Amino acid sequence: MVHTQRVVYPHTHTIAEAGAQRILLAILDGLNGRPEAEWFDLALTGGSDTLKALQYMADNPLADAIDWSRVRIWWADERFVAADDDDRNAFEARRLLLDHLVSAGMLPEANIHEMGSDTRSPAAVAAADDAADEALLDEAARAYERELVEALGPEPAMDLLVLGMGPDGHYASLFPGHPQIGERERLVVGVDHSPKLPPLRLSMTAPLMARSRRTWVLTAGSGKAEALARALAEPNNPATPASFATGTEECIWFTEPCAAAGVPETGTAH
Repeated sequence: MVHTQRVVYPHTHTIAEAGAQRILLAILDGLNGRPEAEWFDLALTGGSDTLKALQYMADNPLADAIDWSRVRIWWADERFVAADDDDRNAFEARRLLLDHLVSAGMLPEANIHEMGSDTRSPAAVAAADDAADEALLDEAARAYERELVEALGPEPAMDLLVLGMGPDGHYASLFPGHPQIGERERLVVGVDHSPKLPPLRLSMTAPLMARSRRTWVLTAGSGKAEALARALAEPNNPATPASFATGTEECIWFTEPCAAAGVPETGTAH
């Protein structure tokens, strides 16, 4: 198992700024020296800390130095709502960064691999029962699994996975007390009755995310302090799904003093 590191920045905004710089450098360095035919695969989630980092990436001159035609964008989780719903992680990522890269001719639209969206009318969504929701979620999850395998092979792995963590210790859309955290056979699962709205979601599974070469978790705020302490103290604890976060080469938690309160010192940035 890769040793988990923690880096504490002095302010919340610094996490997003540093995260943006680090992500762009990881892509730039990752592509450097690789054969032209090889890709850099980046997986994102939503969450305030990750979205702030994307916003900083859009204004960073390093973005212009990257050959985005060789970068594929994936999602570790998604809210199963309409494609143009601003609750969607992909919708926000496009608004903050990806649409700019596409319109500038830097990132091909085909390189953006979104999870499925809910194409039903609001009335149909409201009228659906659990069985109908579960069937749609499973269909969308299996479609994304096929997309991953087609692009990355039978055991897909990201080059970089950027995550957040909720105050309850969830990561991606794997929540405490929900069975999806224990799934070991699937790559992607549907999540219904999410304790955090919207209730229908899709998520990569813990084993798939653990295959990422590098995993970074951006988390800030005193409301996440208890969950962060648990995640770092008790690896692979289903009661704190984020404790499963790891990578094959590197796993780093980027945080700030309020969130890191009560966690033993392992690394500090100023």
